Amino acid sequence: MAWTEKFSTEYLREHFTFHPVDIVNGLATAPAYHLIFEVLLILWIIKLLFFTKTFKLDKTELTAKEKQELLDEWQPVPLVPEVEEEMPHGFQRHFTGIPGKRITIDNKEYINLSTQNFLGMIGNKEVEKSAIATVQKHGVGSCGPRGFYGTVDKHLELEEKLAQFMRCEEAILYSYGFSTIASAIPAYAKRGDVLFVDEGVCFPIQKGLEASRSSVRYFKHNDMADLERLLEEQAIEDQKNPRKAKVTRRFLIVEGIYMNYGDICPLPKLIELKYKYKVRIFLEESVSFGVLGETGRGVTEHFNCEVEDVDMICSNIEFAIGSTGGFCCGRSFVIDHQRLSGLGYCFSASLPPLLAQGAITALNIMQHETAMFLELQNKIKYLHQFLKSLKGLSAISEPYSPIQHLVLSQSAPTLEEERKVLDRIVEVCMAQGVATVQARYIDKFELKAVRPSIRLSVNVNLSKLDLKAAADALELACQEVLN
Repeated sequence: MAWTEKFSTEYLREHFTFHPVDIVNGLATAPAYHLIFEVLLILWIIKLLFFTKTFKLDKTELTAKEKQELLDEWQPVPLVPEVEEEMPHGFQRHFTGIPGKRITIDNKEYINLSTQNFLGMIGNKEVEKSAIATVQKHGVGSCGPRGFYGTVDKHLELEEKLAQFMRCEEAILYSYGFSTIASAIPAYAKRGDVLFVDEGVCFPIQKGLEASRSSVRYFKHNDMADLERLLEEQAIEDQKNPRKAKVTRRFLIVEGIYMNYGDICPLPKLIELKYKYKVRIFLEESVSFGVLGETGRGVTEHFNCEVEDVDMICSNIEFAIGSTGGFCCGRSFVIDHQRLSGLGYCFSASLPPLLAQGAITALNIMQHETAMFLELQNKIKYLHQFLKSLKGLSAISEPYSPIQHLVLSQSAPTLEEERKVLDRIVEVCMAQGVATVQARYIDKFELKAVRPSIRLSVNVNLSKLDLKAAADALELACQEVLN
């Protein structure tokens, strides 16, 4: 039979015409539950069409007097809550001006050892001039995330400059330093992956670990024997279940110089363990970037290690460079992944162009004036010598860390008592014209309670006389408070 004959009008009429008798026979042979369901469905449709009523809300018009009474009763919530005087982490002082080698607090000038401006880029006239020129061209904001309409030429130029400076294939720029490592970790590590993490890592890393939902195994601070023990246990576990081991990714997360301690990670040993146990290394270098090495390239240059041996390097650009934001760098296939999965990159407004240009100018200065790194390291060592001789305080940081932590030589019964003693030492230093600060933590959110300490930050623009005056103020404070 031809196709046209098969589906002709006569054929369809003969084979597909239903008679009332056929319908009755179909109903008679249908299952009872099927008929009941169809009847209920028809009744429900009829109810919706004909018996459902729509209710209109009565609108009550308020009089002018009633409206005014409501407005008078309304109390708006303040945008910024007031800081209570007894609040332990409250800041009661008023800071003005630029936090350079000097800082103005309550209209009085102090030697500044309280802010992280390691290379003096905050207040650098060349950096300021380039940022002002960028405002005249690009305005003050970028108005959107990088992936939408927030990318301008300054972002691309800064990413290229950072990659070249760190001798990596590619870099990615974040608009907020805290979110850099906190976004980078969950961009790669997912549920089921295993993270080996130093228990002394800073708060942004801790937030990234929580967001990853991975299995986290902490090793004792800078204890390579404890780390290798955990890696060996994981290797034994992988042998028991090879199928699971094939899909389980393993990451090792450390800091270059630890923010909470001021000591350095043993990178050569970490790289050795990386290749032995097949793990990836994520290195957070916010404190060591722009500080360690002959040209300020950080821990890899300090230990003369190959950058390719570290899978990803992260750092903010708020300490050494004096801008805002952060970056990650590494191989292109690693960095490109974050452009679609780094939450802080995808959903945050991009870095204002003036800050990107300021960072570009600061990088250019760092590349052309490499003597500043040796000068900074010499001043750190100079101050460290005085800190080691203090009676009553112990310097727990290493002599090449721009952040120096001082703890009480004799611990108090409670952490709160230690904080009160350290606060008194800070006040005596302030009276001597030296601005220091006690490191603050939100204990209930920290992974591990960090021992209270006075945190000193060295600026390359500080003279040796300034550093000696700071050490003398600390010595006097120890004599007054601890004796």
